[in-house]
Amino acid sequence: QVQLVESGGGLVQAGASLRVSCAASGRTFSTYAMGWYRQVSGKEREFVARISRSSVITDYADSVKGRFTISRDNAKNTVYLQMNSLKPEDTAVYYCAADLLYSRPVYAYWGQGTQVTVSP
Repeated sequence: QVQLVESGGGLVQAGASLRVSCAASGRTFSTYAMGWYRQVSGKEREFVARISRSSVITDYADSVKGRFTISRDNAKNTVYLQMNSLKPEDTAVYYCAADLLYSRPVYAYWGQGTQVTVSP
């Protein structure tokens, strides 16, 4: 099992950048594919980005492609989401997730989330 703790959320203005992090503990971090999802209150949780165990494969939602970058540091047991050119519609709780299978539709392990708020 793996435990996930997100950090780095906050309030920024539109056009700014922000990096959120997710620290993992438990079983070997490098065996997990990692993902970021987000959820607005009252709406379904949506996929943002994911990265394979060795960082060879990444995938992004169309809404963030070209603005967000997912990366990981297996030596630090951490996955990052660099968010540039933020828009008010990026406001959400951002969740980190992990799974042994990169392509699984819903990842097995989740963090508690970190709030990102983008003001106009």
